[in-house]
Amino acid sequence: MAQLVLWDIDHTLIATRGVGRALSAAAFEATLGFPMREQAKVDGITEPVIFRETARLHGLETDRPTFERFARALAEQHLKRAAELRERGHALPGAAAAVAALAATGVHQTVVTGNVRPVAEIKLAVFGLDQHIDWDTGAYGEDHDVRSELVRLALGRSGAEVADVVLIGDTPADIEGGRANGVRVIAVASGRSTASELRRAGADAVVPDLRDTELLMKLVRGGDRS
Repeated sequence: MAQLVLWDIDHTLIATRGVGRALSAAAFEATLGFPMREQAKVDGITEPVIFRETARLHGLETDRPTFERFARALAEQHLKRAAELRERGHALPGAAAAVAALAATGVHQTVVTGNVRPVAEIKLAVFGLDQHIDWDTGAYGEDHDVRSELVRLALGRSGAEVADVVLIGDTPADIEGGRANGVRVIAVASGRSTASELRRAGADAVVPDLRDTELLMKLVRGGDRS
């Protein structure tokens, strides 16, 4: 059994169903003083990059202090509108059972996410998925722009051997981040990337969703590939 699972959050464990974009827009306006007309690509991208590229779409260049103000505003929006997030978003099918099953077998679990840590914590808490997550060994959007570096940071913080680690995510960026660090990747086709795209990106295994807990556990242990 793998000793550590690195979870992606958005479209792997949860879906915000448009609330996430609304909260980003509110934080963007609070930080920069005018409405967010459009947003840069978000799938597999870290929050600092999303903010920087979104600002550029509006003709602005931003710096680290500005991003930090945005990150605080984004966390405030998630906290303020947690009830809306709970009402409109949802945990993805099988997510709660998967996290619980891994915990029951002694697997350590953390997150590698483009979200900043306070937002990651709120998102999983809202949907009851936070109980078995070790937040201190995770890696977050504020830690680095590049997802492969986030995986590297999580490995260092956890002290886990690479052979004992599995990353579970829904995008080619998750796969790239895992492979760059020698980490096995189980890809979940629950986001915008198809199963075929995830296989071509080099996932060690691909599942349609997290509903088949028995299969997921077998894959985490390094068993049958799908």
